[in-house]
Amino acid sequence: MSDASRRTAVVLSGGGARGAYEAGVLSYVYSEVSRRLGRQVHFDIITGTSVGAINACYLAGAQGDAQCGQRLAAIWRSLSFESVMSLSVPALARLPWQLLGGRGKDSTGGRRLRGLFNTQGLEALVRKSVRWDLLRRNIDEGDLLGLAVTATEIASGRSRVFVDCAGPGAPVCAADPLVVTEPAQIGPDHALASASIPLIFPAIKIGARFFSDGGLRMNTPLSPALRLGADKVLVIGLKSLAEDAAELVASREAIAQSPLYLAGKALNALLLDRVEYDLDRMRLFNDILRNGVEAFGDGFLERINEPIVAHRGRPYRIVDSLFIRPSADLGVEAAECLRSQLRSATGGYLRRSILRYLADSDVSEADVLSYLYFDGCYAARLMEMGRRDAAAVDDELVEFFES
Repeated sequence: MSDASRRTAVVLSGGGARGAYEAGVLSYVYSEVSRRLGRQVHFDIITGTSVGAINACYLAGAQGDAQCGQRLAAIWRSLSFESVMSLSVPALARLPWQLLGGRGKDSTGGRRLRGLFNTQGLEALVRKSVRWDLLRRNIDEGDLLGLAVTATEIASGRSRVFVDCAGPGAPVCAADPLVVTEPAQIGPDHALASASIPLIFPAIKIGARFFSDGGLRMNTPLSPALRLGADKVLVIGLKSLAEDAAELVASREAIAQSPLYLAGKALNALLLDRVEYDLDRMRLFNDILRNGVEAFGDGFLERINEPIVAHRGRPYRIVDSLFIRPSADLGVEAAECLRSQLRSATGGYLRRSILRYLADSDVSEADVLSYLYFDGCYAARLMEMGRRDAAAVDDELVEFFES
């Protein structure tokens, strides 16, 4: 375990198939950064939303495994579109009825609300690949101080942060009526609920409530990591600067009328990432604390924290951060990968249909594909980018873990 006075957290964002990028960054951190440090990288706190929740649970169960980064990358590399999720003609036929509130027969005993895709393959992968027994042991024995995954409660629209830690209970989140923290022994359903994109994937029932994608309100769960006591946070985002810039440019009318284009932009809007805003606020607060110590001496933090601890249960502190995000547009990467497979357009109905559509489509319509294309080709591209982007800040990563 790392120095008890400096708790290190990793914060994993949501974004469907884009989560392969996180696997690439993490494989570099666990292999190359560990090699430079001369010791294995260790995270005390792990938080994730949507696909980041699935990756987070995998890491939580793999604490102490020096090969966990490579193993996570291998899982992503092994994916195929049809094995993860399938789309059938009956599912398409049911969609209008579902949108009007029809439920139909439920083979899961009321634990699912149907989505457009059948995700039994993804569910089986999550249940099999994550070492849920080791996750429980790592938390109970204190090797992992806290794990948090976020899902959206469908009935109320609130974010519910499920927190698993060995302490007496979950930390209280900031005074936000739309965010609720709940102690939990996190299992497969929590991860799957966090990753269930509305209408596209089935909603999951936990207790008496149905939940969908946690990224709808909290796509990058920085706040839970801070509330769990993190002093250093490595944040991995899934939206590139190139995508931010592209969205500021007005689209051609013909493109804007494309259903696939609009679906991609809808997902971008639903999974809006506020992480830069949150990081800027945290860094501003760090500057205030540093300036206070410089102006009033080492006793400054102790004095201001007396009422703060009484009010919120945890003192203010300076938190170091490192933010890694994609260096290229992930929608473009998805389109290029799909086009490279045109000559071998085999497989199920879904893949053939998408490839035929994309062959005559503008590359800017690939946003929706970047979220849904769970395929080894696309995953390999994103993981290569993740490793490359991590290598570009290698010295910063080493300094982050050494401090």
